[in-house]
Amino acid sequence: LLWVAENGDDAVVRMLLARDDVDPDLKDCSGQTPLSRAAVNGHEAVVKLLLEAGKVDTDSKDNSGQTLLSRAARNGHAAVVK
Repeated sequence: LLWVAENGDDAVVRMLLARDDVDPDLKDCSGQTPLSRAAVNGHEAVVKLLLEAGKVDTDSKDNSGQTLLSRAARNGHAAVVK
């Protein structure tokens, strides 16, 4: 899910979110979640799917203390920040 969210494949994200054995809030080695990876890369549709799943921490911070909103804003993805 981490890789798929980062690359913006909303169809595969939807499929993975339907599975019971996939954790939508799993962190990678740098503390990023699928939601943060999607937000940082400006993938609005994936961000929406993950938020609608309701199983993600929107205030999660990565290992450097950055939130997904701060990282998305820094990368110029205002639509994701909204």
